[in-house]
Amino acid sequence: MSGTTGIGIIGAGMISEQYLTNLTVYPDLTVHVIGALDVERAKAQAEKWGVALGGDVDAVLAHPDVDIVINLTIPAAHEQVSIAALQAGKHVWTEKPLAVDRAAGRRILDAAEAAGRRVGCAPDTVLGPGFQTAKRVIAEGLIGTPYAAATGFQWQGPDVVHPNPDFLFAHGGGPLFDMGPYYVSTLVHAFGSASRVSAVSSKSFDTRTIGSGPRAGQTFPVEVPTHHAALIQFEGGQSAQSTFSFQNALPRAGFVEISGTEGTIVLPDPNMFEGDSTLWRFGHDEPETLTAVGSTYGRGSGVLDPDGGHRLDLWPAPESTPLCDGSGAP
Repeated sequence: MSGTTGIGIIGAGMISEQYLTNLTVYPDLTVHVIGALDVERAKAQAEKWGVALGGDVDAVLAHPDVDIVINLTIPAAHEQVSIAALQAGKHVWTEKPLAVDRAAGRRILDAAEAAGRRVGCAPDTVLGPGFQTAKRVIAEGLIGTPYAAATGFQWQGPDVVHPNPDFLFAHGGGPLFDMGPYYVSTLVHAFGSASRVSAVSSKSFDTRTIGSGPRAGQTFPVEVPTHHAALIQFEGGQSAQSTFSFQNALPRAGFVEISGTEGTIVLPDPNMFEGDSTLWRFGHDEPETLTAVGSTYGRGSGVLDPDGGHRLDLWPAPESTPLCDGSGAP
């Protein structure tokens, strides 16, 4: 490819705002078209962000200047849209999760191999200075040998603030797929591949009520568990305990701690690219604040620089790069 890399976006929902904020200013990328089932919304987003064309999904798949399709559809549509883009000869960057189950994820990777194209999967927050600064501190040995971690995301749920939260409680949604990838990806990028997982889950309510926007007061069914508790063991021998919940009255967000033989580091919110870390060391009475160092590009960083030297999952990939397994996280 010569010149800028051509981008087409499928999905014009809330997350597209964050992507377009960045993708429309990267000098190495050009967004040519935005497509969605809601064509008028796609056209409105295109006009707002100075994109030449807004239309339906086929407008993106058929566009001759699109090299990479960014899949921002709801999780249940990820498999269908990603495979269609691959079969149209496009590379794919998809929002998390890669797919709603392992078999669907494998079908996406098989389609990529057959087409000779590549698949990248969010989150790309691991490329931000928040995590990268913490990763350097760990590599420098300031916490000694890492051996354990604890992560958590807990609150009452997005139905309180999201105007259309139904999909977040439908198949492919829930706290595991909505927020879990940020935390699990952080752990995998810090420790390496997981070797064993044990988990339990539950659902507190069969229906939820929308709390804001024009649909406020409407109820909708809850199709998936809304609380998950997991124990993860990694190939290097480390372990982690994680909790992801949409049914906690007491909110706890951005909770990532990695402990080693010399101390513990508290990482910034993995849903963000920036943020300082806090270092606690044995024999020190007070913690040390570690200021994040590096550039923050925001959502779409993985599209701009998918290799990046930070083990983002891609297919086909170098032998040293672990592949997405279809679980929704690296």
